[in-house]
Amino acid sequence: MARIGGRNSWIAVPAGLLCAAVVGALLWLSLPMVPVTVAWVGDTLRSATAPHPRATPAQTPAQKAADGGAIDCRTLYADDLWNELTWHPGSLLSQSKTASTTAATAFADAAASEVLVTCTWTFAAGSIVTTLSKVDADAGIMAEAALGSDGFACRSEAEGTVCTRTRGAVHEEHTLRGGLWLASVETQWRPEDYGARLDRTVWG
Repeated sequence: MARIGGRNSWIAVPAGLLCAAVVGALLWLSLPMVPVTVAWVGDTLRSATAPHPRATPAQTPAQKAADGGAIDCRTLYADDLWNELTWHPGSLLSQSKTASTTAATAFADAAASEVLVTCTWTFAAGSIVTTLSKVDADAGIMAEAALGSDGFACRSEAEGTVCTRTRGAVHEEHTLRGGLWLASVETQWRPEDYGARLDRTVWG
């Protein structure tokens, strides 16, 4: 067989042996990874063929209340409103089950509510007290008459009743819907559309 010009067997043979030794060393070093690789391939194939459960949508506070679930202040607020409240100067939150601080005491007494949670926000200037309570399903009809005679402007909205009133630095908002009463007393400061944003979170 004709030799290739410029090829030196004295160099080619050692180089070939060196390459073979390198390949062998790499194979030997990779042996511990063989079980890991086999397990990874198996897991990949299993996860590709296994059925994926659908995520359960989060319940609204209204749904939790209907199911008897626990409700805290964090569940009442969407992330953007929660951040706006917590970052307001001097913000401090206190959670309890005290009755609503509404000035409409006649309606509050007649409603015979069961308080689920009261969130009291205090700031460097002002405060917000929001209370979610259970009431009778027909409390909205009573609220429209009782609160309306007490100076509140009431309207029917989204299968419920919404009543608002502003006196000086105090703004009150009441929403009654589906056996729940959401009452907020806001003094000096409140986020824009505070009541409407709360309603969307509570009832969805």
